[in-house]
Amino acid sequence: MRRIWNLLSKSKQLAAFSSPASKFRVTAFCSYCDQSYRQNRPGPLVQYKSLVDQGKLQYDPYQESVASELESLLARLEQYEKDMEEYHVNLANWEKQRENERRRLLKEEVELHQKDEDWWKRLNNKLTERWTSRKRPANMEPGVGKWVSYLKREKKLDSLVGRRPTAPPAPKGLYIYGNVGSGKTMLMDMFYSSTKGIVKHRRRYHFHEAMLRINEHMHKIWKNQMEEKPLQSGVAGWIMSLPFDMKAKEWLAAEERYKQEMQIKNILPAVADKFFLDGEENEKGASILCFDEIQTVDVFAIVALSGILSRLLSSGTIIVATSNRAPSDLNEAGMQKEIFQKLVSKLEDHCEKVLIGSEIDYRRFIAQKSENQVHFFWPIGKEATNEFEKKWHDVTSRLGGRIVSNTTISVMFGRTLEVPKSFDGVARFTFEYLCGRPLGAADYIAVAENFHTVFISDIPVMSMRIRDKARRFITLIDELYNHHCCLCCLASSSIDELFQGTEEGTLFDLESFQFETEIDGGKLRRNVLAEGRVSSAGAPSSITSILSGQEELFAFHRAVSRLIEMQTPLYLDGVSNFHPYFQRQYKQSQQL
Repeated sequence: MRRIWNLLSKSKQLAAFSSPASKFRVTAFCSYCDQSYRQNRPGPLVQYKSLVDQGKLQYDPYQESVASELESLLARLEQYEKDMEEYHVNLANWEKQRENERRRLLKEEVELHQKDEDWWKRLNNKLTERWTSRKRPANMEPGVGKWVSYLKREKKLDSLVGRRPTAPPAPKGLYIYGNVGSGKTMLMDMFYSSTKGIVKHRRRYHFHEAMLRINEHMHKIWKNQMEEKPLQSGVAGWIMSLPFDMKAKEWLAAEERYKQEMQIKNILPAVADKFFLDGEENEKGASILCFDEIQTVDVFAIVALSGILSRLLSSGTIIVATSNRAPSDLNEAGMQKEIFQKLVSKLEDHCEKVLIGSEIDYRRFIAQKSENQVHFFWPIGKEATNEFEKKWHDVTSRLGGRIVSNTTISVMFGRTLEVPKSFDGVARFTFEYLCGRPLGAADYIAVAENFHTVFISDIPVMSMRIRDKARRFITLIDELYNHHCCLCCLASSSIDELFQGTEEGTLFDLESFQFETEIDGGKLRRNVLAEGRVSSAGAPSSITSILSGQEELFAFHRAVSRLIEMQTPLYLDGVSNFHPYFQRQYKQSQQL
């Protein structure tokens, strides 16, 4: 249940795909957590109670309990933001003082070496002797000399400047888990919208997008590490200005490069540090990460999440996460147990576990109260096709846009995706075009970010026979839903019957194998079914042990639940407020 509580006056664009009933509802609804217009945003508990009082949500004691926990967390953020601002000032001063002292120590070392005329000769002779005679001790690793020198220097700096300032204790975040449609994402988003203006560094990621961002940052860091630069360009400016000969400057440059290598040797903390940098590098304060649908269905997810979340939590980031499972139940396949246990321990130390124990799918409940569901047309035939085409004509006519064929949009890792038909934030595809080709989450995120309304035709009933397409369709729905897109479908069956499977077997939940690589010729995880070893049961033997029946149930129930909610007036009325297309328009209007 995502962002259905916030209902604004609809824009001209949104009117093009809204029903008359939904237009009437908009005038009656209030905005409780407007991300753009309100200065004093009520907390999640106030928002939740107001919607229950108005009959927009059905009261649920579990949801109220979670909203209360989130409200309590929100109340502690203002003081924590001030504490973190003060901490970052102290940290910046400490880092500056430490760097100045480090450079002073390095210069003193060089001066001592230069006074000893035979030092460079002995050093060169020693290196030459080791290389020619191969007498390096068996237990001595390359770079051990620099490592010892680095440690000694760091220890001396600790005594001169003191250790790194300690961050103030962060309020505990929340780990919200429960069944599909129980309101986890809705409540998390209520909290997230309430933090605007209180906390400077805020991010909200769904699992797919987070994993892609992690991959993107990792590749950039690796790429930078692999680039070989000429010595002169690699030497810092402060070294070149020193009154030493070139050999001394080369030694200093080597020490500098070694320090940088030590800092990025563990790549995951370096990636974690990039999570909140988006034009806000100079703004210091607290940070909040809202993470939707935490999953650990493969080794990469476990290792990446463990390293990055541990770094964020250790540095004072507050995490509010949702999942279908309790932390200890995320890894039923038993992969990387030691690393996984560290992740669980970190989450339990820094987050309160809160169960939404309701068995009700509230997306269905809201849909049952809706007057019209006019964006999902079935079965494919003359009548449904005419209705679908009429909807497309209505949108194109009201928006007055000129339909453009075969435009391209940017995708992560420097790729592009061609869009068959589009105009003014609206796009049209066939099921086969989006799900019958080797596309992944990165492509679907690009579609969702660029188009507030998406038409998809010729959607079949999905079974094991087209399991790849079914998996891609589920990922597509996740991203359209996460970006709050309006979705119009022409399908072979009703929503409830889309994922029925056949006698060939049930469908697998492969949505978490949506990772990309910019390495030419590299195998993509999205091709795991096509290229993996296939067992007699029809699924790759390398992954069948990872996928449990319960995971499949979660994935397909979630897709059906989200498709149902995406047809409701409550969801559609929020498109103009939440979709990135309209948010970009608002920001541009503010700059005029």
